[in-house]
Amino acid sequence: MKPREGSPAASDFFEMSLDHLCIVDFDGYFVRVNPSWTRTLGWTMEELLAAPSIDLVHPDDRARTIAARKGLHQGMNMGALRNRYRCKDGSYRWFEWQSIAEIDRNVVYAAARDVTEQVLAEDSLRESKEQQEKLRLQLLLSDRMASVGTLAAGSAHEINGPLVSVTANIAMIIEELRTLRESVSEDQIAELTRMANEVRTGAEKIRRIVRGLKTFSRATEDRPTIIEVKQVIDLAISLTANEIEQRARLVTDYGPIPTIKADDARFGQVLINLLVNAAQAIPEGDSAGNEIRIVTSTDADGKAVIEVRDTGPGIHPSILQRVFDPFFTTKPIGVGTGLGLSICHNIVTSMGGQLSVESELGSGTTFRISLPAARAERPSTAPISVVAVDPAQRGTVLVVDDDPMVGGVLRRVLKQHDVTVTTRAKEALELLAAGRRFDVILSDLMMPEMSGMELHEVMKERYPEAAERVVFISGGAFTAGANTFLERVANIRIEKPFDAQTVRAIVQRFIKPQRGT
Repeated sequence: MKPREGSPAASDFFEMSLDHLCIVDFDGYFVRVNPSWTRTLGWTMEELLAAPSIDLVHPDDRARTIAARKGLHQGMNMGALRNRYRCKDGSYRWFEWQSIAEIDRNVVYAAARDVTEQVLAEDSLRESKEQQEKLRLQLLLSDRMASVGTLAAGSAHEINGPLVSVTANIAMIIEELRTLRESVSEDQIAELTRMANEVRTGAEKIRRIVRGLKTFSRATEDRPTIIEVKQVIDLAISLTANEIEQRARLVTDYGPIPTIKADDARFGQVLINLLVNAAQAIPEGDSAGNEIRIVTSTDADGKAVIEVRDTGPGIHPSILQRVFDPFFTTKPIGVGTGLGLSICHNIVTSMGGQLSVESELGSGTTFRISLPAARAERPSTAPISVVAVDPAQRGTVLVVDDDPMVGGVLRRVLKQHDVTVTTRAKEALELLAAGRRFDVILSDLMMPEMSGMELHEVMKERYPEAAERVVFISGGAFTAGANTFLERVANIRIEKPFDAQTVRAIVQRFIKPQRGT
């Protein structure tokens, strides 16, 4: 037989329950609460009964709570309800409710369980899962970027071969045109020269893009060197020009700026990201009326300052301080990951610098990089001086490159010398073993079967004098081992695509001493 409400047994059960039991009238006032409420919330029994219970409910949960109560008053099953009740100390506790209404008496009988710890654990688990998902996305992005970098570096390496042929042959054509003035009219010479110069200009643009791809796609550890800021900016511009020109005019305002010590790939990554962000902040359709300006200067402390300014709509003050937060983005889904500026901030900070932002709605945004000046105010390698070539100083040159096209170009560029070309490093060793002597050996760095690095190591052991006269020709796509090798050896290195004058000047360095001049 069940105990009647109000009987001693029922009253004892109500008072002893560890759950929070209560009776609430349809006006929302507690009629009766058990001691669990006072222990949990800190309010006295009188305080709990004196005010509408909805006053204790968290403001964000009140609409949901009122809607559930109305359903109960109409005889509907409320189901599970979670909401927060305010404690006397101002904190909140989470409760999960099971309630039933006795409509004839206009009262609700309810049991509420304190699930605060469970909710906090669920929130923590959800946040952990969200963080894991963000990390997973970041790893996917990093892996994708590494793959893109590998592809870009490899593409640059493959493009460099035919580009060598284009640039060098155009240079040779222009030289040959000068010798045809007696047999061809001046107008024809002028037209042919103009055409050749246009091709050379296009090839030079491709060369800058390839150089930028090779530099900025490097996926190795940081290799800080002393670099000229303007040169890296120009490379970044060459890679972002297409994105920018659809939206704005690009203006460079280069003021005096010191050299910095940085990894050019990482520094270039920052510049590219800022330029692309500036472009994407400006709507398409008015490229003539909008501007992206790059300004360089030196601040009062002697630091290098680079500013990327745009005339876009600006960033709202309420979110301006969040732009460097990981995964924060104002771009549409699929356009931005929210990692770019965060990564840029980390890169600049790791270089001992600062990346800051200023913005005004309707007037545009300025990102400012401030970096300490390098201790040495000059690049780590001295520029190669171009000297006039004396045709009488004929030398012997060995070209080792697996691309026959490159060998053919170098043969024409160095036609005043005796040039031997081979596509195999092992054949070069056979020539040296047969007693052939060369004033200079131009060797590709990365080759199948035997690389230029391996060739050099064998030459150091067997033909040390010849090893000192090796000039490496590099087309990019370096391995970690290749980078280490180049840092270790003192031999000159020529970057593909090279120009004829530079190659001739380098070769002349090795030949002149042999002629006693």
